[in-house]
Amino acid sequence: MKISKTSIDDLNLVVKIIIEKQDYEATVNETLKEYRKKANMPGFRKGMVPAGLIKKMHGKAALAEEVNKLLSRELTKYISDEKLEILGEPLPSLTEKAVVNFDSDADFEFSFDLGLSPQINLDFEKIGKLPFYEIAVDDQLIDNQIEGYANRFGENIPAEVVGEKETVLGDFAQLDAEGVVVDDSISSKNVQVAVQLIKDEAIQKLFIGARIGDVLKFNPRVALADDHEVTHLLKVKDDAIESVDCDFNFTINTINTFIAAPIDEALIKKIYGDETELKTVEELREKIHTELKSNLLYSSNYRFLVDAKEALTNAAALTLPVEFLKRWLVETNEKITAEQIEEEFGTFRKDLDWTLIKTKLAKDNEVRIEESEIALMARDMAQMQFHQYGMSNVPEEYLDNYANSILQNKEQKQKMAEKKIEDKVLEVIKEKSGLVFKKVSQKEFDDLFEK
Repeated sequence: MKISKTSIDDLNLVVKIIIEKQDYEATVNETLKEYRKKANMPGFRKGMVPAGLIKKMHGKAALAEEVNKLLSRELTKYISDEKLEILGEPLPSLTEKAVVNFDSDADFEFSFDLGLSPQINLDFEKIGKLPFYEIAVDDQLIDNQIEGYANRFGENIPAEVVGEKETVLGDFAQLDAEGVVVDDSISSKNVQVAVQLIKDEAIQKLFIGARIGDVLKFNPRVALADDHEVTHLLKVKDDAIESVDCDFNFTINTINTFIAAPIDEALIKKIYGDETELKTVEELREKIHTELKSNLLYSSNYRFLVDAKEALTNAAALTLPVEFLKRWLVETNEKITAEQIEEEFGTFRKDLDWTLIKTKLAKDNEVRIEESEIALMARDMAQMQFHQYGMSNVPEEYLDNYANSILQNKEQKQKMAEKKIEDKVLEVIKEKSGLVFKKVSQKEFDDLFEK
């Protein structure tokens, strides 16, 4: 076997592999012997079919299979041995196309185009210090969080008259052009309508002051101005939207008004469980202040990621084997056209630039992750999901079981591992670049993403 490479430029090369008869002959012959041992053909005893006939029947397939195995193995080994840092995967060469004839050739020549990863040089002194935004936890943020808890643990109580904030339950019945209920038409029972979510002002006014038993006539499509909401409300399929673009009677069965939970010790126990040591509103505010500060750190780190990506990719100014990558994307994705690749290549390139930089920094700084770190991430994720459902004091056993179920998902586990590596790379960047800390309000922080 002969393997050689030809550099086209710094980012592209061609690898040529010549597979000779002695590379495959013994294995192919052994394969054909096994075929002969197992062959069971009319007119011949088992295992006694002439070798020539076996070769005629299976020789070409056995040869092709062995050559392809050798080709794949040796190309992979060569890339590893030569320490070639490639992008994508090797592709059949466009300039040196292989012509293979398994019927007559003894030696086989193949050529592959390879796209190489560029050299990455980062001068952190030139990049300079990067901004790190610290979001101030002010009284408004704390008030909003407490209000959210009060609403979460609030309740609906019966009301007699519909107001702007009431929710009503009622029945829809479709009307014809004359305003008469259509027999066997679309109807929807015990549907919930929040008055403040009605978009049409005139229809919203129909509800204000209404009482149980009142019948309101309106077009739900006009009222909500959202076709998906309308089909959900009337319990019909999305493609039936045109058939419900008409007036309906809505008979009010129930009127509810929402009352937020009082902000007291009882609410605190609902939030943090009966075992909590928190008792006063002041202690609640201190607890929420600590939680918000921790949660907002995630937002600060995300913004740092955005800024670090931009700063480092601009500084690295990577040159890529663009044409090779476009060809690779087209040839390995059946559902993507060359036109789509052209349109979306800018986004792909930004992501690839960052991946290459991140991988370089992780390698140079010996970034590693442990299984225990991923397990801890899974546990944090489980705790966060329980918290989103208002469950703040979940038993340890439940947390561990849910975390273990997350870890069983290989794709989810891989994403967590990649996230942990990225987090550690960001810490490397912070150390190497240095930080300029900037205190901002929540609104000022949100405005950063509008620029």
